[in-house]
Amino acid sequence: MAMSTKIHPLFFAPFVSSTMQIEPGWIDSYGHLNMAYYHVIFERGIDEALKMIGITPEYDTERRLGIFTAECHIHYRREVLLETPVRITAQLLDYDGKRLHFYLEMRHATEGWLAAMEEILFLNVDLKKRRVTPFPDDILEQIAVMKAAHSALPKPDILGQSVGIPPRAKSGKVGLH
Repeated sequence: MAMSTKIHPLFFAPFVSSTMQIEPGWIDSYGHLNMAYYHVIFERGIDEALKMIGITPEYDTERRLGIFTAECHIHYRREVLLETPVRITAQLLDYDGKRLHFYLEMRHATEGWLAAMEEILFLNVDLKKRRVTPFPDDILEQIAVMKAAHSALPKPDILGQSVGIPPRAKSGKVGLH
């Protein structure tokens, strides 16, 4: 039995993105990062992590495969201002032959405080047929290596939460008191 000579990248647990700066056009009328740009920053961070497993621009152009978002949930914890440098951490929670489930955090790049969290489910899509399709074997192999590196990380408590208003006191009163 021949041993594989393929070299796997080193996967940190969790993956940590490069430092990102907030762009002036992303600031809303309240003076903080507009909610839409949290998605942009999370996407830039996860793109760096996906490159580690071979999901690169060439994955789209040469293989005609792409990663589509099936579902995502963002939890906002602290304001991000124009001068706030941020990093994204990514933890691969689970995967199968066609899907990736990640947990991401946006943190201040030097102070470390938590700004937001995102849970996201990706689908691998054949860009010609516009249908979900299995990952190629070489990509699946890299995903398995990343998952092994991330498997010792604790699962965040926030996973799988739905949006809603928490139950009120037994009096049933709703509104401002």
